[in-house]
Amino acid sequence: MQAQQITPGMNFKHILTNQTPQAMAWVTGGTDFPDISGMVRFYSTPYGGILVEAEFFNLPNVNIPGSSDFYGFHIHEFGDCSQNFANTGEHFNPRHLPHPYHAGDFPPLFGNQGYAWMAFYDKRFFIEDIMGRSVVVHRMVDNFTTQPSGNSGEKIACGVIKTS
Repeated sequence: MQAQQITPGMNFKHILTNQTPQAMAWVTGGTDFPDISGMVRFYSTPYGGILVEAEFFNLPNVNIPGSSDFYGFHIHEFGDCSQNFANTGEHFNPRHLPHPYHAGDFPPLFGNQGYAWMAFYDKRFFIEDIMGRSVVVHRMVDNFTTQPSGNSGEKIACGVIKTS
């Protein structure tokens, strides 16, 4: 009988289930969508990258039965969520690459009647690179082409990345 090979995905499931994240951001809604709340967790992996897990509640489509919608999701330069998120800066982009290759460009959130959960693996940054920066949710999906940041619309939720 052949032994089962451990895959990265199997390790990722173990990390999400059994380990404490090295950093996290408690994300809350702004003036237009004050009920949004969520948590983004960042885990180191044995593969040199970061495992990102995000869970959000009360996204704008929460009151539309059976609805789904996409939302832009990024790390921004500055960890200042004041003034309805006006001070978060641009997408985190330490290599000065064009959009959508910024280290802060994430896959879009897929909200189902106001709820979204996702996890993904990313090798474009380390935990120490993102500490004190912000996680931002935008009202519209990132189109991944418009410069400099994907035309994803207003910032509707924000949280500062901190040690867990």
